[in-house]
Amino acid sequence: MKPNILLVDDEKKMLDILQINLSAAYKVYVAENGLEAQQIIKNYPLDMVISDLKMPKMDGRELFAWVKKEFPSLPFIIMTAFGTVEDAVDAMKNGAFDYIVKPLKLDVLKQTIEKTLHFQALVSENRKLKDKLIRVEEYRKIVTADPQMNKILNFAKQAAQSDANVLITGESGTGKQLMAEYIHNMSNVSDGPFVEINAGAIPHELLESELFGHEKGAFTGAVKSKPGKFELANNGTLFLDEIGELPIELQVKLLHVVEQNKITRVGGTKEIITKVRLVTATNRNLLEEVENKKFRSDLYYRLRVISISLPSLKQRKSDIPLLAKMFVKKHYQNGSDKIPVFSPEALDVLMNYSWPGNIRELENVVQQALIFAVDGKITKENLPPELLNGNSNFPVTKDAFQKIKQEKTDEIITDLEIQFLTGLLNKSGGNVTKAAEISGYNRRQLQNLLAKYHFNLQNFKL
Repeated sequence: MKPNILLVDDEKKMLDILQINLSAAYKVYVAENGLEAQQIIKNYPLDMVISDLKMPKMDGRELFAWVKKEFPSLPFIIMTAFGTVEDAVDAMKNGAFDYIVKPLKLDVLKQTIEKTLHFQALVSENRKLKDKLIRVEEYRKIVTADPQMNKILNFAKQAAQSDANVLITGESGTGKQLMAEYIHNMSNVSDGPFVEINAGAIPHELLESELFGHEKGAFTGAVKSKPGKFELANNGTLFLDEIGELPIELQVKLLHVVEQNKITRVGGTKEIITKVRLVTATNRNLLEEVENKKFRSDLYYRLRVISISLPSLKQRKSDIPLLAKMFVKKHYQNGSDKIPVFSPEALDVLMNYSWPGNIRELENVVQQALIFAVDGKITKENLPPELLNGNSNFPVTKDAFQKIKQEKTDEIITDLEIQFLTGLLNKSGGNVTKAAEISGYNRRQLQNLLAKYHFNLQNFKL
């Protein structure tokens, strides 16, 4: 697609010549004064304006002032005679992009146009990168309307103010890494680095070097010295994920570091002091690992000075609509402003599924559903078959079933009420009066019920 350029000059013959010479590479609009130019600028998407200073009706200075106010990101280039160069320089000081001296030379004009387009492309790319960064940061936040999860967040915020080590437990996909980032961001070392390492994703023979660093020649391939994660996280937070995967021999060394706040690089002799807030996470039952002699008890108690247990997604079902909506925004690639929404039937499927893969599985499901969504709506048919076929992971033995029934006895009323309120607020857009009309409750009754579970109405505003 050709770039759109507006030429503004009261010399019609010159405009005709420029339009003929530039039209092969650009879509050229022309105006003989500032008033005509205003109408074109209002009605067409332009990449730049090139305007003479001296014109009848509205001159270049007035046009520039108007463009700067109404379309501040639109590049404005001044055409000026030699005797009025000072005026053009003044305009540049006030925000004009460039100026060209008359009589115009076509090659100089083309160079100026290309320079301007190149600059605008860089600005646009920079803006996209910033927008992307903002979106990424937005989706690194913990989204919840669940009362239990909000209590956990408040607890984590308080815990973050100390320098105590934190152990985060929970099933895979429940957001342990996000919680670690949250603790770092709420802590007194939030300006420091946040460094993460997954003990289960690195070969055991390399894990010691990754944690503590190594000196040149420490082993084959160590061609230069390298700092480890503890050094990189100095004056910040080190997040050690899948701590249960740490080999027993490394557990001894980690215990020494936790107790002494000193590390020694592999192949080195010098002790390096480190000041690190350590946050660890696991989906294992570490107490069982301790009983089975697979995890050191002294290290376990050093790591879990503060313990945070994250609920599974099926334990915070009121968050499913919120999370699904967030993931739609995150992964919707179409440039349209109309972001797809879930049909009521599709939302019912999401609410009734057990989510063995937790939030990570929900995000994957949303990504897949978006591919097949039509006319701005995600229907039940767009969801994976395993969601439609019910919960394949539900126990089928009598003892297991009785155990789940017992566990759910104290939760079932709460769960039903939370689901009811969540669906009601979704339909009413967070409007309590409208929700009361839909539900048949009077407004006071509904407000009491909402207060009971600490619902935040802002999370449901349309």
